[in-house]
Amino acid sequence: MAVQVNTSECISCGACVGECPNNALTVDGVCEVDEDACVDCGICVDACPVEALSL
Repeated sequence: MAVQVNTSECISCGACVGECPNNALTVDGVCEVDEDACVDCGICVDACPVEALSL
């Protein structure tokens, strides 16, 4: 299972993208998760300023 994105909460700030050690996140309108690259470490969840990401 990969990190989940609440698209109605995401503000497309990109704060999560630079924190991901596996480059599993991109922002194109809203945050998108590459489920094959995501290892559920939670670093991006902690980095999100609007709590749009969850494990």
